[in-house]
Amino acid sequence: MANVPLRFALRYLFARKSYNVINWISGIGALGMAVGTAALVIILSVFNGFNKIVSESFGETSADIVILPASGKVFTPDSALFAPVLANPDVITLSSTIQEQVFISLEGQQSLARVKGIDEVEQEEWSMKDKVVSGSWSFRKGSYPGAVFGAGLAHSIGANPSFVTPIDIFYPSRKEAVSMANPAASLRKARVLCTGVFSSGSEIDANTLIVPIGTVRELLEYETEVSSLELWTAPGEAGNTVKTIHEQIGDGFKVLDRFHQNESVFKMMSYEKLAIYLILIFVVIIIAFNIYSSLKMLVIEKQYDMGTLRSMGAPEQMLRKVFLYEGLLVSMLGMLAGLLIGVVLVIVQARFGIVPMPGNFLVESYPVVLKFTDLILIAGGVAVVGYLIALIPSRKI
Repeated sequence: MANVPLRFALRYLFARKSYNVINWISGIGALGMAVGTAALVIILSVFNGFNKIVSESFGETSADIVILPASGKVFTPDSALFAPVLANPDVITLSSTIQEQVFISLEGQQSLARVKGIDEVEQEEWSMKDKVVSGSWSFRKGSYPGAVFGAGLAHSIGANPSFVTPIDIFYPSRKEAVSMANPAASLRKARVLCTGVFSSGSEIDANTLIVPIGTVRELLEYETEVSSLELWTAPGEAGNTVKTIHEQIGDGFKVLDRFHQNESVFKMMSYEKLAIYLILIFVVIIIAFNIYSSLKMLVIEKQYDMGTLRSMGAPEQMLRKVFLYEGLLVSMLGMLAGLLIGVVLVIVQARFGIVPMPGNFLVESYPVVLKFTDLILIAGGVAVVGYLIALIPSRKI
């Protein structure tokens, strides 16, 4: 008796009804579920593709791990404290940086900027040097320190590697009181020449210039202090290394992986993906009311069959299951078809790039990344919707 309701449901699913409209409505419901499911697969995969591009851009502009002071702007690296970090086999490269907000000027063009001072290790190893689009990745030009500008910042003040006019960097003295009569006298100044322009496709292009760490230390009146230590690790080991380093150096420092360095951006992308998922699930719910309508009509059409089954001793629970299974079968057929269509289209797009990206973008076609967890989430959401839609009319027999 356990499979009797399912056998009736299968018979009703494929049998010709007395009223063709029931077949049409059931077909439309299944087709709608397929379209909604396929749309979920495709759109979430596109979001994954864009997320991958953003993550890769951060991978080129930021270190795998950054060590920051828990309070204050700078700290002095204690060789004894950080010796275990250097000895960690998963740490490939460690470099020192100083960053600060400054004011820059070039022949009357002025702007606020984020200056980043990097040591010789980062000058040699940082992948940003591959993003130079004009000039060169060098930090000396004649008698002046060299500066590599973000493309947006270089454009805003007219900096060019071919120019020989020095750029002035200003910052208030930390050790002298501000003169109210002549505030400009309290500003310290460093002069650099533009040696290159980089374009990373991220927000740092708009406000960042990179100079030798010694130049920034002299400007800010520091000796051995740093703003951060930046580490590059073996592939896939950043998460474990963060925990190990935090245990070694204690709570006086913040140890951030790439996600936590850009936490607001990654959270925003996650919220956008969740919002799109919920919107499309709501669309699936609306589409599923076609299944509800076809079930209601089927219940009316099969009243005689239900009366016959009752007279044979069939319990009401079994009769309800017939229509519950009928609704579930329609939903599941639509869902499985939608998953298949969505997965095939995503694979084709990933392989051949059929749908191009409009405008001038980093990639030529829409990026897509198929995730198994997304498929589970989609199947679970659509299955719940199908179950609830089938449950309502089946309980009213």
